[in-house]
Amino acid sequence: MRSLPRLEELTTANLTAALRIRVRPEQEHNVEPVAESLAEAYVHAPGVAWPRLIVDGDRTVGFLMAFLDIDWRTDGSLFRSGLWRLNIDAAEQGRGYGRFAVEAVAAEIRRRGGKEMYVTWHAGPDGPEEFYLRLGFRRTGEVSGDQPVGVLAL
Repeated sequence: MRSLPRLEELTTANLTAALRIRVRPEQEHNVEPVAESLAEAYVHAPGVAWPRLIVDGDRTVGFLMAFLDIDWRTDGSLFRSGLWRLNIDAAEQGRGYGRFAVEAVAAEIRRRGGKEMYVTWHAGPDGPEEFYLRLGFRRTGEVSGDQPVGVLAL
């Protein structure tokens, strides 16, 4: 019987497992390594970043980091929540963990009163755009840096 995936907060006990997560080589340019995400959470976005491990049974299968009420334009005029990073280990892809991660972040945003969930992605043939569109995100027409912005109504 397969266990259900769950989210876990990062701790000293699971940090090494988190740092071992590696996406497929052709995906490496699409998402930052877990170590860089954790550094960003600590330095740039304490209180806004929501990093979690995706665990199935005793296996660490992925990492996600949400942003919760981030100052989107950095001028106090617009606050958004969404999925910032999603790293599913190369050996664990195709098993529904990405979908689980998106649904878990959506549930947390809903729990906090949010009505929309945002995501950005690297465009290109090996990028995650189709994954997000299949889950119901729609392009907003905005670009953040050089990445398209998607939104999912909650």
